[in-house]
Amino acid sequence: MAAARRIVVKIGSSSLTTAAGGLDADRVDALVDVLAKVLDGDGKGDGGRDGDGKGGANGKEIVLVSSGAIAAGLAPLGLDRRPRDLARQQAAASVGQGLLVARYTASFARYGRRVGQVLLTTDDTSRRAHYRNATRTLDQLLAMGALPIVNENDTVATDEIRFGDNDRLAALVAHLVRADLLVLLSDVDGLYDGDPRTPGTSRIDEVRGPEDLDGVSIGSARSGVGTGGMVTKVEAARIATAAGVPVVLTSASRAGDALLGRHTGTFFHRTGRRSANRLLWLAHASAPRGALTLDDGAVRAVVERRTSLLPAGIAAVEGEFTAGDPVELRDTQGRPVARGLVNFDAKEIPQLIGRSTRDLARELGPAYEREVVHRDDLVLLD
Repeated sequence: MAAARRIVVKIGSSSLTTAAGGLDADRVDALVDVLAKVLDGDGKGDGGRDGDGKGGANGKEIVLVSSGAIAAGLAPLGLDRRPRDLARQQAAASVGQGLLVARYTASFARYGRRVGQVLLTTDDTSRRAHYRNATRTLDQLLAMGALPIVNENDTVATDEIRFGDNDRLAALVAHLVRADLLVLLSDVDGLYDGDPRTPGTSRIDEVRGPEDLDGVSIGSARSGVGTGGMVTKVEAARIATAAGVPVVLTSASRAGDALLGRHTGTFFHRTGRRSANRLLWLAHASAPRGALTLDDGAVRAVVERRTSLLPAGIAAVEGEFTAGDPVELRDTQGRPVARGLVNFDAKEIPQLIGRSTRDLARELGPAYEREVVHRDDLVLLD
């Protein structure tokens, strides 16, 4: 933890807002105080800049994934609780996002630091060109010494293209920016083996793999302004650690300890190695727009031999999608086996089913002598 250079920090709505739902300037300032001190090297004894203008005093860089836009917009719009309908959530986000970033901008300015806003939807990350743009933007902000503040683009996101919670977004961003550590800040100081409000429960200090959570009751309770709970945080930790990024889960009040490598909260050890960035987004951030049913031979080819999906192996198609959309690949029993980016519109596929690419090219032209889903755009599902 102490050696981590590039760190993604996620903070939830309930840690940034008042009981009434409005943005709490004091809470924002308290978080910024901690982040700025880590970047400036306070408490580490190595002071001074690292000479290249990048990151903090000892080369540290922070990406902040911050919830709070919808919560910040509630009070100005006269809402006493988070609305359930998408339209009013988007309206609150439109008002609140500006307030949230303005507060961060003013707070970091006390330390002479710049911030940059990055708003994402799953559509921005599952499509190849959009994904590359997101990567370049975040890398460039960090290279120029600005601290990226990432949030889901709630103002325009629909139910079909939402991450669902910023815990999962933070795990994916940690992999996207090749982070050394992900810190999830909550209202609770770690993961407990039961309801932390119940006498006799205890905090779990380390999680080395899924087996450490066998028999652990993970609650799904959430605050009145947030969308996540402990379940989403554990799932985010699973995604990040499987991609080679260790995770610390602790309370916002213990953020400084986590960022300075002190013992706090629950530490999730890495369980896997880094893989191709875009495939992680495809597996965990994309929402399938349709499905292709594969015959048994195609399932074996895709799953066991890791080949591309050809028209001859398709048995059925469902949904409405266009070329470049994510689709689910299913076996004949309807079980999802993979997810990939399709090269054809849904309306084109019925005429391709069961046919060879050579026949299709001869009848329909050379554009049809290609894979329906290329293996480089395909990820297997557990």
